[in-house]
Amino acid sequence: MVFRAPDPGVSHVTENAAPASVFRDTAFLRLWTGTTASGLAMWALPFVLGLGVLERSITAVELGVVLSTRTIGFLAAVPVAGVLADRHPRRAVVFWSCLTAGIATPLIAVGMGRSLLLMAVAATVVGAGQGACRPAFQALVAEVVPEQNRQQANAATTLAVRVTTLVAPSLTALASLVADARTLLAVTAVAWLCAALVPPRGTGGPIATKTRAGLVREFADGISEARRHPWMLAGLAALTAVIATGYSATAVLLPVVSRDRYGTEAVLAAATTAHTLGALAGAVLIARWRPRSAGWAALTGLACYGLIPVGLLLPVHPVVLVAAYAVAGIGIELFNVPWFTAIQREVEPSKLARVSSLDFLLSYGLAPIGLALIAPAVGLAGASTVLVVCAAVCLAAPAAAALVPSSRRFSTR
Repeated sequence: MVFRAPDPGVSHVTENAAPASVFRDTAFLRLWTGTTASGLAMWALPFVLGLGVLERSITAVELGVVLSTRTIGFLAAVPVAGVLADRHPRRAVVFWSCLTAGIATPLIAVGMGRSLLLMAVAATVVGAGQGACRPAFQALVAEVVPEQNRQQANAATTLAVRVTTLVAPSLTALASLVADARTLLAVTAVAWLCAALVPPRGTGGPIATKTRAGLVREFADGISEARRHPWMLAGLAALTAVIATGYSATAVLLPVVSRDRYGTEAVLAAATTAHTLGALAGAVLIARWRPRSAGWAALTGLACYGLIPVGLLLPVHPVVLVAAYAVAGIGIELFNVPWFTAIQREVEPSKLARVSSLDFLLSYGLAPIGLALIAPAVGLAGASTVLVVCAAVCLAAPAAAALVPSSRRFSTR
């Protein structure tokens, strides 16, 4: 298949003819399979450990410790992995990070009921493997997929992630009927091995430099690269603000509102399911849609997350609240896919993994801080005040980012 190089000056033009399906490309299909396998292993682990609590293999306190140490490993590995994935072939970083997670996962099973220290150390290593593969996978897309097909490729990847989050709990529950938690941990280890072995080789190589700077200096070079793109700094600030407020309000206050206002947990289940289904719909839509002002359209989608705290604040019918979650799910993917595609297009290839690691570190790495602060804030100021602030931030942050001139098309070209 021959691809025509796009004209940088018209990268924003909407075309009626959609590119050929990326799933006809064997290399991308392998990359997509590996990414999906890693996502399945990542999302399944909390549910498998939850089954361990039900089986009394571990306690609730031990579950909290294991999940916390996994998060610590993830956050610690992301910036280091960004540097390594720019120093070395991205395929090699994917292999070793996923292999590490796959080897460490059974050690959690060995420690269940025997050693909390072993479980915590193994979970830290698993989290490090998860964090290390994220920027490498992101950079590998730019090596495997031609530029005009990357939006569709990113949509296909995020579609797989959303399907995984939707079916992982159900699959885990069904598997628990025939296997215990230790066996299911072994299954997730197999998924990690699949993620390590299946992806293809990329076209890039290590950075061609005579000398190596330290890890901190090279990561700082990635930050400098991000600073060259004003739209990126503005969009990253908006994304971080929305996740730290809107996502936190959802995680902490939705169960309370579902119980106290509606008197049923069905609203909680319906809202979270609607959000995932909305995200699936958004991924399908953005796989084909090429808005002329892609950045503004993406930031508008991000601002839709403000509907969630508004719905939690007002005494609306439960159907309205569920609809707000669905719209927010659509909006977040209308942002995510163009955002990833723009980073892969605009960032210097030799620094792409570092910029991607900065993206993950700030946007999702700071989410636990928002979660930790939201409950004390509710205790001090009340739920209504917190929801008003969250709604204002979710709406104002993308609007402020849209004022940056290069944000219109997520491009400085």
